This record gives sequence, C-alpha cells and structure tokens, in this order.
Amino acid sequence: MQCPKSKNTKHTSSIWTILRSLCLLSTHESWHRSILNSLSSSPGDDQELLLYSYNHVMHGFSARLTPSQLSEVEKSPAHLATYPESFGKLLTTYSPKFLGLQQNVGIWPAASYGEDVIVGIIDTGIWPESESFNDEGMSPVPQKWKGKCENGTAFSPSYCNRKLIGAQSFSKGLQAAGINISNEPFFNSARDYMGHGTHTASTAVGNYVHDVSHFGYARGTAKGVAPRAHLAVYKVLWATKTRESASTDVLAGMDQAIDDGVDIMSLSLRINQTSYFADSIAKGSLSAIEKGIFVVCAAGNDGDFKTIYNGAPWITTVGAGTLDRSFHGKVTLGNGVTIGGTSYFPESGFNTNLPLYYGTRNRSKAICNHKSLDKKEVIGKVVICDYSTKINVSEQIKEVETAGGYGAIFLTDASFFLFPNEYTIPSLIVPTASGIRVKEYVTKVRNPIVNDMRFLLTRFSTKPAPQIAKFSSRGPSTISPGVLKPDILAPGVDVLAAVSPIVPYIRVGKYDLASNYALYSGTSMSTPHVAGVGALLKAIHPEWSPAAIRSAMMTTAYVKDNTGKIFKSQLTNSSSSPLDFGAGHINPNKAMDPGLIYDMGLQDYIQFVCGQGYTKKQMILLLRRTRWSCNHKSIHDLNYPSFMAVLSNKTRYPVTMKFNRVVTNVGSDKSVYRAHLENIPTGMRITVKPRILTFTRKHQNRSFVVSVVIDKLDGEYPIPTVFGFLKWIDQDSHIVSSPIVAIKY
Repeated sequence: MQCPKSKNTKHTSSIWTILRSLCLLSTHESWHRSILNSLSSSPGDDQELLLYSYNHVMHGFSARLTPSQLSEVEKSPAHLATYPESFGKLLTTYSPKFLGLQQNVGIWPAASYGEDVIVGIIDTGIWPESESFNDEGMSPVPQKWKGKCENGTAFSPSYCNRKLIGAQSFSKGLQAAGINISNEPFFNSARDYMGHGTHTASTAVGNYVHDVSHFGYARGTAKGVAPRAHLAVYKVLWATKTRESASTDVLAGMDQAIDDGVDIMSLSLRINQTSYFADSIAKGSLSAIEKGIFVVCAAGNDGDFKTIYNGAPWITTVGAGTLDRSFHGKVTLGNGVTIGGTSYFPESGFNTNLPLYYGTRNRSKAICNHKSLDKKEVIGKVVICDYSTKINVSEQIKEVETAGGYGAIFLTDASFFLFPNEYTIPSLIVPTASGIRVKEYVTKVRNPIVNDMRFLLTRFSTKPAPQIAKFSSRGPSTISPGVLKPDILAPGVDVLAAVSPIVPYIRVGKYDLASNYALYSGTSMSTPHVAGVGALLKAIHPEWSPAAIRSAMMTTAYVKDNTGKIFKSQLTNSSSSPLDFGAGHINPNKAMDPGLIYDMGLQDYIQFVCGQGYTKKQMILLLRRTRWSCNHKSIHDLNYPSFMAVLSNKTRYPVTMKFNRVVTNVGSDKSVYRAHLENIPTGMRITVKPRILTFTRKHQNRSFVVSVVIDKLDGEYPIPTVFGFLKWIDQDSHIVSSPIVAIKY
C-alpha cells in the first residue's frame, strides 16, 4: 500500500506517535520510512523525522512532524490514530531478610537465587562500577539473549559482564521536545546520574556485597532479592529539571526489552492516568504479557485514594510498606533525663553542654513557624519545636537552620516526618508524650542545656510493621475501579541499595555528602522487590504465565502486622483496607508453592477490554490487531485473584453480585480444598458454590462462583468500603487467600 501525498503549509514541528493499519513492506521500519519519504514537505532525510519504529509495543512509529506533515500522514488510508508526545515521571540491606529470604531454606536455594532469569529495568540507567553489579558467582549469559551494551558518554560495552548483560538509552523523544541531554552531568548514555535506576536495579538483582551502610546507618551486607539473576537496563528517564520521560522513549525502551528477551520487566515510573488505549505503559505492557514477560509497575506516590497509576489488569501494581527497622537518636538533658526519638542524622556524636531553647511565651516561636525565630536567641542552640497543624517538620527544620540553630528536637505524633536527606542539622523526632518531660525541664530551669546528642542508632522488630506508607497511592483505579488495585504490597520505605556516588545525598553545614549506598523510599523501591520475587518464581516455575506468577504472590500474601492486627495506614493513622494493600504484603517463600493459581492469558484481557466501551479504532490501538473475539463477559468474570464489587449512590439495596472464577491445581496431584470465609463484616453476606474443590491431578481446573450480597454500604471518607477474605485450604496446609471488597464509588 502506498501512502498518498498532499501539499500543506509547514508550521512549527511537534512530536507525534503515529499508529497505522497492518499493511507492511519488508519490515515495519521500511514502511514507516516510506511514509515519511512520501511527504511533500519532507526534508529528504527521514532520519530528521523518524524517532522510533516500534515492533512489539504497537504497530506504529514516533516522529517529529510539523502540523502540515502530520496532516499529510493523517490523510493516508493506512493511518489509524495520532497522539502528541506525553511525559512521565519517576515514582529503593535489610529488606531481603524482612521478606524472609534465607540462604539455606525457602525460595532462595530453590530458585538458585534467580539464576538464568533476565530482569529488565526501565529507569534512569545504571552506575556500572557499583559492587552490586559484580559478576562473581554468576552463570554465563543466556543463549537466548539478543541485547547489547552501548557506547556513549562515560559508558562502553566493557562495563558489562555476566551480571549486567545489557545497557541502552533512549532519548530521541526528549531531545525532539527541545530538552538538551548532551551536556554533563546528564550522560548521553546508559550511565545513571540520578541514582534512581541504580537503586532499583540493585534492589531487584544486586549481587552480594560486604560491609555497606548509609552514612553509618543500616551497616551490613547488601544483596538484591534475586542476586543471581541477570540485569538489563533501559535508560528512558533523564536528569532534567522536571525529571520527566517522553512516552515515545518509554515505549522504545519497552519495545527493545521485549525484542532482547527479558523475562521480567520493571518500571518505577508513571504516565498520567488515561484510558488504556492511550496509555503508553499499558499498551507496551500488554505486548510484553503476550510474549510471556512478567510486568511489574509502581502504584505511584500521590498518597491518597483514587490516585493509582499503572492499574491495567495485566500489570502487577505495587504499593509501598514499611520495614520493622527504625533509625534513632537520643538526647540527654541537663537534668540527666534521656529522651529517644527518630533520626537519620548522618554523624554519630556532638559537642556536649549545648544551650537549649524553647519559645515558651510565643506560640509562633514555640512551633518554629516560618520566619518566627530570632537569630540572636537561637544561634548555636538546640531548638525545641512544638507540634502544630500549621507547619510540618520539613518546614520547621528549615526555619531552625535558617535562624542559625545548632540542632533541633521536634515534638510530633505524626506517622511520617522527614525523609533521611532532610536531616541537615543534628535533630530528632520525639513523641509528644516524651516531649512533655523536655518542656518541663526547659521551662523550669534558668539555663537549660543538652548534655549530649547521639545518633546512628538502629532498632529492629519495631511495631507495628509493616504499615502502609503515607505516600503510597491507593485504589480504586479511576480507569477500571472493578479491578482491585494495588495488587500487592512490598517494602518501600528506607530501602538501602546502590546509588550514583556523584550526586550529593544530603548537605550538612557547608558540606555535601554522597555515598555508594543510600536509603530511598517510594513505590519505586517496592516495585523492584516484586520484580526480584518474580525472577525467583520464574526460575522455579519457568512454565508459569505472568498471571500465574502474580496469582501466586497475591494468594499467599499476608494482611496482618507483627502485632496481629490488619495493617495500619500512615495516611489515616488507622486500620487500612485492600484499597491500601491489595491482596496483602508479599511473602516470597509461600509464593513458590501457592497450591492453586488464578491463571489468565491474552484472550482473558481482550475480554476485559471488550467491556470497556472502546471503539473499534481504540481496540485496534490497544490490541495491535484488527480481529478479536468478544463474548461480552462481565468484569466480574475476569479471572483475577481478588474480588471487587463497585456500588454507587444510586444502588438499591440489598444488591447481589456474582463472580465466576477458575483455579488451577499446581500443588499435590490429589488435593481437596474447602472454602473458608474470614473477617466478613455486618452488612456483607457471601456464599461460595461449590464449597469443596477436588483435584485428582496437577494442572487440573475447577470452577466456582462467589455471590456477594450487600445490605447497605454507608460512610463518607475516604471511600465507603467493606471487605472480607475467601480462603481455600487443603490437606497440605495450602491457604489460597483472596480479598472480597465492596466500595461505593
């Protein structure tokens, strides 16, 4: 098919992603070049127009076009749709131990630590010199691997080894948008300036490293979740002022990862919530899933309900939880009383007999309000800052530092205070109950002092843990609220892993401090944990589909903290729900032997998309085909390992919803599972038919129906929610758990 020509006036150029119908020349790229060469306003060198030709994530290309050129393309009978460039943003040791990973028992030895599995990290690149990417003990590069290590600024193929087997960068979209990445320190190569990609890669697959720490905190050995898995990195995010990524570059990275042969694809980034046919990550992920690649993405860091990103049902979406490790400091007052609190200040001890200040008679000074402190009164002193809803601790510490205070004691019961790199002066966070003793002392003594302040103290087995991180995005998904998101929770707070050592982590006084390893927080950090567990499961069960891997994680997850209660939410400071944690916190050792799985393939997702109300053209954009089969199944019949009933203000009660599911036996040949219902609240009635599932061989399927009756669903904030759990339990102690959730949306 030849594209017709038409003449138009040339205008300012923009970047466009062009989707075409399925007419082909010898290759996709040759067809795309022929389209651009056919333009009457073409400069003759199509390299100036063509950015990427996509082979897997979509049937189309991205190009830099003027409005007149775009108009010509859109008149072609082969043209399907056009999208302007969009931009995405970034959204982590001890965590493997917290996950229960052990050298001699459980999933680590069973999976040979992820040997021969290839994990693709789509992020900000890699700092290849990090010890986390040494190849000691690594197996040879798998024969199926087709990737490469590129040449570029401060990067060459010689940096790759049996651990780091691929490293490529993608920036054409960003550069076409007028963003210059050629100057230092951006590194026009796969080298990581920001440290984010290095951290996620180290968390997922970092090799064993002795004696690492974060400025003295968290000292010990470091390793990733799958330390024997191979690593391929695709740099699509750059250290620009906005730290954005072009969707064309993200798609190109995903396309290359699919072509190279990765087994796991991890993306700790997001693009704005939009319909799946217009969502680059959703489209690229569906292509990867079709190739059997397990795709895991960050849920987002917007820290509220209805803020989930990457919520397509073929993506495994990850929220962030805390560890049971905390970092502390302590202050000894002049009267000998010692008070402990949270602190990440990166030095151990300081001068003794420091004067102590508290704005007793001035409320604004007492809370260290903006521009309230008098430099003459506080310079060189340790300042007490009272709790207030008018100002947060981040603002208070800036006020104390600006006024010349030597250090600070912050009194607050908030569950989330400062990030580690905000402790720029000697300071600690003290609960308000303990703060009473501090204020009593400072108000009764004429010249109160601090005998000493000490830091770099680490505590383990802190309670309650895990908690849902305050910043972790919550469900429901605004695009498809009928699918529970996030899917799973994983460690995402104070995760120690490798970083780029050239970027200062914190400024203390006049000095910028950097490190080879640092504590990061975010769903960006929880995501590579799940990618690593996915690699371990892939090593044990290479025949499992991406849906099977996710199902194993979800149905073996736990939902109670180390005090025996449902996880606490840092956002609401109260008990959480599956809108916060999905199916629960990942439990790798249980996931390798789930007993039953809820399996799905491409056709299941096509059925789901059929129910989204998309036009034929929109379906083609997402599915990359012109023919498909729809039988108009209910969203309730998507074979998901969780159950979600969505009600509205117009719902008439009582309301009944039915969910059809199929489970596959991956446990003992002969197994009998019985249904158990737990934590069912008043106003929610659940029946399961049949209540007993009998299997006579492995890989046998059994169907069941869950009927959910809601008598009434009231409440306002944050979202009216009730939930319980269905657990299938067999004679071998397999517990296959699924949340059943009803919300008013």
